[in-house]
Amino acid sequence: MKLKKNSFLQGAFVASMGIVLSKILGIIYVIPFYSIIGEQGGALYGYAYNIYSIFLSLSTAGFPLAVSKIISEYNALGYYKEKEQAFKIAKRLLSIIGIICFIVLFLFAPQISRLIIGDIKGGNTPSDIVFVIRVISFSILVVPILSVYRGYLQGHKYITPTSISQVLEQLVRVLIIIIGSYLTLKVFDLSLATAVGVALFGATAGAIASYLYLVNKVIRHRKELNINASKEQQIKVTNKEIAIKIICYAFPFVFGDVLKSLYNSVDTFLLIRTLVNGLHFDITSAEAIMSAISTWGNKLNMIVIAVGTGFTVSIIPNITHSLVKNDFKSIKEKINKSYKITLFITIPMVVGLSLLAKPVWNAFYGYSEYGSKVFSLSIFVALVTVILSLCTTILLTLKQYKVLFINLIVGLVLNAVLDIPLIYLFNYLGLPPYYGAITATILGNLVSIIIVIIYLYKKYDIDFFKSYKTFIKIFFALAVMIGTVLLLKIIIPFPLSRVGSALIVLLYSVIGALVYLFITYKTNAVNEIFEKDMWKFIKGKLSIKK
Repeated sequence: MKLKKNSFLQGAFVASMGIVLSKILGIIYVIPFYSIIGEQGGALYGYAYNIYSIFLSLSTAGFPLAVSKIISEYNALGYYKEKEQAFKIAKRLLSIIGIICFIVLFLFAPQISRLIIGDIKGGNTPSDIVFVIRVISFSILVVPILSVYRGYLQGHKYITPTSISQVLEQLVRVLIIIIGSYLTLKVFDLSLATAVGVALFGATAGAIASYLYLVNKVIRHRKELNINASKEQQIKVTNKEIAIKIICYAFPFVFGDVLKSLYNSVDTFLLIRTLVNGLHFDITSAEAIMSAISTWGNKLNMIVIAVGTGFTVSIIPNITHSLVKNDFKSIKEKINKSYKITLFITIPMVVGLSLLAKPVWNAFYGYSEYGSKVFSLSIFVALVTVILSLCTTILLTLKQYKVLFINLIVGLVLNAVLDIPLIYLFNYLGLPPYYGAITATILGNLVSIIIVIIYLYKKYDIDFFKSYKTFIKIFFALAVMIGTVLLLKIIIPFPLSRVGSALIVLLYSVIGALVYLFITYKTNAVNEIFEKDMWKFIKGKLSIKK
């Protein structure tokens, strides 16, 4: 069977579907996984995965895009030899980066473990943390090369194989996480650390399966990939020039992703030790809180993040198109619209999930002393994450790398500096101290967002306050939605069972969404946010013809 090239719209749709399916798999598996490893296992899983994500960003972020860009450029010109040369250099370069990241993570796992938990005893041990970090470090030997193959095929406009590879990777990973951890803990009666280690090995196994799939595609369809090759060499480029080009293309994305990963890792290094040593929490409670923030709550946050970023992805290429034409009026309109759409979609989702934190948590994981309390505030991290992600993408699209680096660094430093003081402040005020850590993350993100908004106003004259009437309508609809949900809570109280919780979440969500959409429609906010023609088109498609 021949590979089929994807047009821009087809490619965007296929890529989006691949991401959505991967996210769905990534959300569904947490239900059985939580019941297998529990809160302590979730904390151990989070320790390893948060550290791993930093090194993963260093070794992969931006590289598929960089490779895709170079391959696309050479392929369009028919430079077969140079294209293949770039492919080989990319594989060699990413292999070296992956090996270096693996060695550092593997060798320094004991030092990282001490930074996370120190000499605290009673929960996960330092040796457990070292073990799981070293297990997941092997994934970094495979994922960078996998990213090169994805970029290579994307550069040829073959999006479907890369999307399938993403779903395959996630499917294999999820199966090993669930089946492997269950057999390890429940059948073979091995330790919790071993079960978590097996689950983390799923990342390596999934990457290998995806890698083999793409290698097979490239080998079998070599002729199709080089169908436009010129017979004569057109240009001369050195290996050094190609390597520098790849690094320069990828660096802004790598830097941005590393800083975002560090955002998620601040609590990993600070929260446990502060709660146990400073506020005398027992280690079991501290790790239950940590797992709710870094692992289980974060998985639920991905629902909002996936939806919020998915709705704005098509706007960004249009900003690039306007930038090429120096049409700054169009850039202003599109950036303003992207923020409106993001807020319109994500704010009611976040507020609704916060109000329903108890039944949502119960439906997914069952009863937890800290889970729903943590989630009721940590879901707002998803909101600022979506908005900051949009800010980052806009800056990358506009090639404003200096501002990107400044806003992310300032936000990260603020998050780290405020973390411990806010934990103590919230404790002093009689509030849950772990809310301080979550608030520090939210404030760090907010400051990063404000920096971008101020810059866009000064540089491109994008005044978001001109849309204040639309935002007032959104918040009015939100207030009505909140009132409706609170009234429903009086009429239909939250049940204790997991099935009952799931049904309540579904009922409240449908009613809340309908109320929100009805109010925004009646106040004309919908037409102000979306194009009228598009909204009419959607209504026409949804209407039943008589």
